[in-house]
Amino acid sequence: MRRRVWSSAVVLALFAALVPGVSAQAATERRAGPLPLARLFDNKAVSDDARPAQADFDGSGASLSAQDLSAAGWTPGRALTVQGARLLWPNRQPGEPDNVRANGQDVRVYGRGNALAFLVAGTAGTDVGGTGTVVYADGTRSGYSLTAPDWRAGPLATKAVTLPHINTPGGQLAERPRLYVMTVPLVAGREVASVRLPLAPGLHVFALAVRAATPGWTGSWATATGGYATVGPWTDRTLRLVVHTSTGGPRVRLRFDNTFAAAPVRIGSATVAVQEAGAAARGTPVAVSFRGAAGVEIPAGAQAYSDPLGFQVPADTNLLVSFHLPRTVPAAPVHRLAQQRSYVSGPGDHTADGSAAPYGTVLTSWPLLTGVDVGGGPGSVVLLGDSITDGDKSTMDANRRWPNVLATRLLNQHVVPRYGVLNQGISGNRVVSDRYPGDGVSTDTAGVSALYRFDRDVLAQTSARTVVVFEGVNDVRWGTTAEQVIAGLRAIAARGHARGLRMLAATILPCEGEVRCTAAADAERIKVNEWIRSGVAGFDGVLDFDAVVRDPARPSRMLPAYDSGDHLHPGDAGLAALAESVDLRGLVP
Repeated sequence: MRRRVWSSAVVLALFAALVPGVSAQAATERRAGPLPLARLFDNKAVSDDARPAQADFDGSGASLSAQDLSAAGWTPGRALTVQGARLLWPNRQPGEPDNVRANGQDVRVYGRGNALAFLVAGTAGTDVGGTGTVVYADGTRSGYSLTAPDWRAGPLATKAVTLPHINTPGGQLAERPRLYVMTVPLVAGREVASVRLPLAPGLHVFALAVRAATPGWTGSWATATGGYATVGPWTDRTLRLVVHTSTGGPRVRLRFDNTFAAAPVRIGSATVAVQEAGAAARGTPVAVSFRGAAGVEIPAGAQAYSDPLGFQVPADTNLLVSFHLPRTVPAAPVHRLAQQRSYVSGPGDHTADGSAAPYGTVLTSWPLLTGVDVGGGPGSVVLLGDSITDGDKSTMDANRRWPNVLATRLLNQHVVPRYGVLNQGISGNRVVSDRYPGDGVSTDTAGVSALYRFDRDVLAQTSARTVVVFEGVNDVRWGTTAEQVIAGLRAIAARGHARGLRMLAATILPCEGEVRCTAAADAERIKVNEWIRSGVAGFDGVLDFDAVVRDPARPSRMLPAYDSGDHLHPGDAGLAALAESVDLRGLVP
């Protein structure tokens, strides 16, 4: 009997025909085994403004502007850290293939971490996605689901970067194309060997990387960016920000975020010191470095971590984080309500000055700085909230926010681990709707919704273990229904659980007497609280803050002893009561 010999081309054609959605090219790639992503690039997304026909990102001749990308700091081969993942913008010139159309390709990826990060965009006119597979070095596998928002119509609130134009053969359009970083969970402790992309027409992948876990680090202080606001403008000025630690450690690293920005920002140098008083340091401030350099340029939408520094960070103490801005900064990502006085110097780099003399201007927000991590420790508890968590109406400079009181309780006991406490409250924030649109300079710094900021402000936080979600009052005060708030909280709980986090929900406080806390709003608040208490909420536990502060004689109001006077925000005593009511054992995963 004569043996039939099939050519490789015939085999590949048969494979492509038998497996729906798999092209002959994808079949060839699978036969070759996992390849680096750049070897698989099959689409041109970026064109020079003078030669827009060089690229065709979406199949209709439209493309991204190389000049716009460069102005944002997204230059070929540039490393971009977004949501804690270090991604490389393709090292390709305009008109060269620079992304992969997801079609089941196997991509060689190495690393061990807590998430896989994709730099993506869709070109189907709507969200596009599918499922893929992660292959680990030990031969095991896990599935994932990836969705890419559309490059022209996706939400601005979750984008990594927005550009001001779209190039077309017929001319430049004043539209805002956007690119996204999306993360999916990995099996903890396993080393990744390769990733199979989804079969998802219209989903484009520019980069992917394993987001490393952060063993040996604990988040001690953090804040959430609420918007992109006009500042200064600051030219050749040094900012000295005062932040309060939760837990301490023998090493420190700083995190700066250029969230929501359209242009890079340059930090010329930075130092850390323990505060003596005001802008004065206890001893000489110690310089930090960034990959061995004194300063760093942070591209639009990206972040920068300083190198680890041997510096004894005391627990429950004010630090001074100083950084020099050598170039003009007219707008910056900010956390508006610091409830803490910080300082701005006159001209010059004063990061190394221990004296308060150069710092003549008071600042009551936190621009650019978003995190202080310390070496060692058991990990962190993240508190996702609104103005009550932010500390609105607490005493200025006194660190009497309820997260501060909770951190002190953790430090003063030996029953549970002494977690760091990360305050991710933003005044005015809501669960399901945006106050800040997520792009452009705005006077509103109440942030994008908790749903939209959850990945950045919770999942990407250093060594997060447990999350407390304490939001909803601003939703019901502005007409959002209980059903909508519940759907948002349910989605947040599910996303946290998918990443292995312990998820706790806090009930919404009463606020009768405040102008928008009508009887109708209170009825919606009560429905949300009943759902949280019911045990079917999808959370691992409940902090019944409503029961802690309400007036038993009039449950729709706060007890006068806890009321700051505006009937919406607790004062120092009320905030302390919230923190004291937390069963610390419930924070343990």
